[in-house]
Amino acid sequence: MKKVRAIKRFKIVEQMIVVILLAVLAPMIVSAIIINNVNQHAVRNELQYSALTISESIASNIKTFLASGSDEIDEIVLALKYIKTDYAKDVYLKDLLLHSNIFESIDVKEMKDGDIEFGKTDEIVYLDEHGRSMKMLKKINDKIYLDANIDLNQFKNKVFNIFKEDDRQIYILNKSKRLIAAHNYDEKDFQRVTYALPKDLKTDDSVIFGKVKNQPLAYFKMINPKIIIIVNTTHQITKTTINTARFKILAALFLSALFIISVVGLYTYYLYINIRQLFKAIMALSMGNYNRKIRLLTSVFTPYEIIFLADEFNKMIDEINMSYRELKHKNKELKKLDEFRANLVDAVSHEFRTPLTSIKGYTSRLLRQDIKLDEETKQKSLKIIKNQSERLSRMVEDLLVIPDIEGARLKLNIEPVNLPESLNDSLLSVKNHETRELIIDIPHDFPLILADNDRLEQILINLIDNAIKYSEDDTPISVTAVTEGSRAVIKVTNQSEYIPPDVLNKLFGKFIRVDDKTTRTTRGTGLGLFIVKGLVLAMGGNIELISLPSGEFSVVVKLNLA
Repeated sequence: MKKVRAIKRFKIVEQMIVVILLAVLAPMIVSAIIINNVNQHAVRNELQYSALTISESIASNIKTFLASGSDEIDEIVLALKYIKTDYAKDVYLKDLLLHSNIFESIDVKEMKDGDIEFGKTDEIVYLDEHGRSMKMLKKINDKIYLDANIDLNQFKNKVFNIFKEDDRQIYILNKSKRLIAAHNYDEKDFQRVTYALPKDLKTDDSVIFGKVKNQPLAYFKMINPKIIIIVNTTHQITKTTINTARFKILAALFLSALFIISVVGLYTYYLYINIRQLFKAIMALSMGNYNRKIRLLTSVFTPYEIIFLADEFNKMIDEINMSYRELKHKNKELKKLDEFRANLVDAVSHEFRTPLTSIKGYTSRLLRQDIKLDEETKQKSLKIIKNQSERLSRMVEDLLVIPDIEGARLKLNIEPVNLPESLNDSLLSVKNHETRELIIDIPHDFPLILADNDRLEQILINLIDNAIKYSEDDTPISVTAVTEGSRAVIKVTNQSEYIPPDVLNKLFGKFIRVDDKTTRTTRGTGLGLFIVKGLVLAMGGNIELISLPSGEFSVVVKLNLA
């Protein structure tokens, strides 16, 4: 018989996701779609209703404005009947214009053949076909009529007054669909809405038109005067009403779903996370990681058994980790000591052997009884013994100062120091400096610097000694000092082979030399620059090495001025 294929079992987190999808997210998504559609339909109806209301309100404002103009015209006509002279009429009309909030010009004209037909009524509102003017005409008698031009700016202010803060676009057209007045005018939108305007328009009624449901357009056609009012709901209004409402609904549903998911999954989440922490800690321990502890997410939902197990496991890890750290620390110290021992043995074997051999040889020579040495030979031998002893003393002092530098235990006596005097004292301890051209460019009145005098001499001795040992034969060595702000810049320069930057940065290490064991041509322990850097930093300064392709090598030391 064929084996039945094993059913794949979901992990806890996978089961949580499936349950949440089936129990929460699916119903929420369906609810969101339904609520969003209902809300969109309701808001769309509200936008349509408001567009119709605005068009009717604009029509009412126009009628009110024209009624006010008609009343003012009637008063003017009545007054003109009692004014006898033309001069008095002109003065009266000019005075009226100064105080009129409706008209920008008023003229009395004589009836002529071909003039505007008044028809059955003796008063009409006349709109220019190009939308540039609006007039009110009133019969005074059979031969004379009053021609009053309406101020379009005043017309706009009165008609659109209550809609100044409204974002909708409102257009008022004449019968030729030419623009008379507008609120929030936009050329592109104006062309679009006039193109969408139906050919047959209902009169004295507000009507919705247009194909975009969420951006309803409304018009109102007036008979007297023949005006068309169009109200446009812009994309921005739709965005701030329908789209914003849609976002709020979706956000509310999302937050509701998130809250339900949080409540439903809280217990399972804590349980799953804490079990995973147990698994990870056990796996880390088996792989040799003794730092990994169990960090539980504790809450009222965390079982007591898991907390107890985690505490016991962490106690065991602490004991193992403490033993491991001690062993690791001791191994590191042993490795460091072994490396230091190897370097020390190498330095001693190479550098101590020569002076000791010289001292031993010349001492034996002086102690011999079988030969008689003259006074000059004795003095020469004693001088060599003295120089080699001083060399040994310097090397021993270098070795002894290393722990103080590494442990930041240097005891310094910081005081104002005269640099030229310290340099002169240092030159007395530099071997063979008389055989090389030494260029010193330091003014006698150079400002005092803050330093430890003895340690400063040690720095200068090491730098000049290195410059002599590692420079090319018959090349000068220069020592300069200048002030730079609040610091003294001391520079020791010699000629040597170019040192690449990657090698240059290593020269401050212990027992580091440019020439290795197999190519070593100069004497030294490789501690000079390490000690110099430690002393300079301890005195609050800094040090920099510069090697140029031209062969110029410089050590730049910066110390604070007193």
